[in-house]
Amino acid sequence: MRMLAIDLAKQSFHVHGISADGEIVSRRVGRQGLPSLIVKLAPAVIAMEACATAHYWGRLFMAAGHEVRLINPHFVKPFVRGSKNDAVDAEAIFDAASRPTMRFVPVKTEEQQDLQSLHRVRDRLVAQRTSLINHLRGLLAEYGLIYPKGAALLLPRVRCGLAEARVSAMARETFEALLDELESLEARIERLDDRLSAICREDETCRRLMTLPGVGPIVATALAASIGDPRQFQSGREMAAWIGLVPRQYSTGGKSRLGGVGRRANHYLRRQLVHGARAVALRLKTKTDPRSRWFQAVIDRRGFNKGIVAMANKTVRIAWAMLMRQEDYARA
Repeated sequence: MRMLAIDLAKQSFHVHGISADGEIVSRRVGRQGLPSLIVKLAPAVIAMEACATAHYWGRLFMAAGHEVRLINPHFVKPFVRGSKNDAVDAEAIFDAASRPTMRFVPVKTEEQQDLQSLHRVRDRLVAQRTSLINHLRGLLAEYGLIYPKGAALLLPRVRCGLAEARVSAMARETFEALLDELESLEARIERLDDRLSAICREDETCRRLMTLPGVGPIVATALAASIGDPRQFQSGREMAAWIGLVPRQYSTGGKSRLGGVGRRANHYLRRQLVHGARAVALRLKTKTDPRSRWFQAVIDRRGFNKGIVAMANKTVRIAWAMLMRQEDYARA
C-alpha cells in the first residue's frame, strides 16, 4: 500500500487507504491494535492531521521506516464530503495528502516537545497569576484598599497595606492566603524562567538568537521549540506568515486588499515576539542605529501598535536569516 490516512483519537482510530489492486481499506481500530495494523498493511506514507498526539505517532511511524505527512486541519476540512464522521474524516485526510501542492507540518522531535511543554506550563502559570492579581485587587477595593496595576510591586505593597489597614480578622486571613498563593505562583514562574535561561546558555541556536534585540530566553526557546529546522520555510516572510505577523489578504481581479493580522497564527509565539518588540520600543529614544531609526519612522508614520507588529515581523525575518546562515546578529 502506498499511502494510509489515519483519523486520530484517544482510543479509537479510523484508517483509510487504497491497496495495490485498487481495493479500498477503511476500518476502525483500537489504540493497541494500530501498530500491528500498520505493520500488516505496510504503507510507504502515513498521513494524519496535525492535532493532539500526532507528533507522538509521527515519531513512532518514522522510526519504523514510514514517511509521515502531517496536515493542518484547516487544509483537510475542504475535502470532507457529506456529514462528519471518523470514516469521512479519514478519507478527507487521504484526499488532502494526495494533493501535489499540499503543505505539510514537520514532525516535532522529542526535545522540541519537551521545550514546548515548559512554555505551555509557564503560560498557564502566568495566566493564573494575572487572574489571581485581578481577583485580589477587586476584593481589596471593597475594603478601600486601592493599588495600581502591575505585578512587580503588588505583593510587598499589599502586605504593608494589610499591616496598617483596619480590616477584620477573617478578611486579613483571606487576603494572607491569597498573597501566599500569589507568592507560590511567582516562585514557580521564576524557577521555569531560570530553567529556560539555563537551556539558552547550553543551546547554540538559542544563544545565537539572543544576540538579536528583542529576543530573550523566552522568545529564543519558543522559536527553537516551534520552528526546529528553518529550511522548512522558503523565506523569512513565509516564517513570519506562519507565525501570524503579516496582514490578511483578500485579493481578486488584480486588486489587493490587506487587513490586519489574522486569527490563524501561532498565538503564543506571536505574543512573545510582540512583547519583545515592546521591550525594544522602551529604549528606542536612546538608539541611533539604522534598525532603530526605521522602527521609529514606522511608529511615527503608522502608529505605535502597527509599528510593534512591524518590528516583530522584522525580528522574525532576521532570525530566519541568522538560522539559515548560522550567524550571529550583525548590528549595522
